[in-house]
Amino acid sequence: MRRREFIAVVAAIFPGARLLCPAHAQTSAIRRIGVVYQGGLYEASIEGLRAGLRAAGLEEGRHVALLLRNARGDLAPAEAAARALERDEKVDVIVAIGTSTALAAKRATTAVPIVFAAGADPVAAGLVESIATPGGRLTGFHFLTVDLTAKRLEILREIVPTLRRIVTFYDPRTPGAVLSIAALREAAGTLDIEVVAQQVTSPEELRGRLRTLSAAQAEAFFFVADFLVINHAPLVIEAANALRLPSMATQLGAVREGALAGYGPDWREYGRRPARYVARILAGSLPRDLPVEIINQPALAINLKTAKAIGFDIPPLLLARADEVIE
Repeated sequence: MRRREFIAVVAAIFPGARLLCPAHAQTSAIRRIGVVYQGGLYEASIEGLRAGLRAAGLEEGRHVALLLRNARGDLAPAEAAARALERDEKVDVIVAIGTSTALAAKRATTAVPIVFAAGADPVAAGLVESIATPGGRLTGFHFLTVDLTAKRLEILREIVPTLRRIVTFYDPRTPGAVLSIAALREAAGTLDIEVVAQQVTSPEELRGRLRTLSAAQAEAFFFVADFLVINHAPLVIEAANALRLPSMATQLGAVREGALAGYGPDWREYGRRPARYVARILAGSLPRDLPVEIINQPALAINLKTAKAIGFDIPPLLLARADEVIE
C-alpha cells in the first residue's frame, strides 16, 4: 500500500488522528521573530517584548527565537537589518520599535508581516491605510507620544513659571520629530515661548550641538519624539544638567537616566503590547485584519535628585500628580 493511500485509510478510520507528517512537524517548529530597534533607552522595549511573549504563552527558546537587531540610532542599519531578516533569516514576523524604524522596515521588505510600536500617527506617517483597517502587511500600536507635546510644555511651564525660551534637537528626516516640532511651535505660540529647534542628522552632529550648547541659548531643554536624540538621551541629559537646564522628556526612561521630568508612555510597553499581535499572527491572523490599537496611558515622572542638583523646586501640586518620583 502506498503511503498516501495508507494515510487516507487511517484518516477514514480515525478522523481525529494527528499524523506525524512533515506538515504537522512544521507547526511545532520554533518560530522566528525579527526585532528592529534603536538601542539606548529603547532597550527597555526588548524587556517588555519578552514579558509580553511569555504572557501570550510563547517561551523563548522553546516556541520562538528572537533575532534582535540594534540599529543604534541610524535608519540605514535599520533598513539593512530588516531586509536581511526577511531575505536571509526567513523570519515569520518583524517587530519594529518606533515610527521611523517601522517605516525603514516597511521600505526594506516585501512580504513579511510587521508589527510596529509607533509614537506618531501611523496613518499620517504612511505605515497603514487606516486605524480600523490597516490594509496591508503592517499593523501595531500607536502610543500617544507626539500628541502629548503641548501637555509636556504646559508641565514644563509649571516647573519654570518664567519660561520664555526652550531649545530642542531633531532629525528632519524623522516623521515623528517633524510632527512634534510642528506641535511644539503651535503650543509654544499660545504660551508666548520661543522655540530654538536645531537640526541634527547623525550622532556626531548631535555631539557637536551639545558641545556648543549654552545656558544663554535657552532656559530649558525639550525632548521631541526623535529616535536619534532619544537614543543618545544620556548625553543630552548630562549636558543639560551641567548647564543647570531643566529637561522635559517624552517618556519615563529618560527621567530615570536623570532628566528632570517626563510625560508619556513607558518604553517597556512599546515591546509588551506588540507581543499580543505577534502571537496572533504566528497563529494565522493577517495584519490587515488586526486594527491598530491606540494606547493612551501616559504617566508623569519627576526626578527630585536632578531638581536638587540643578536648583529647581518642584511645585507640590505637580509633585502630588506624579506617577513616579525618583528621590
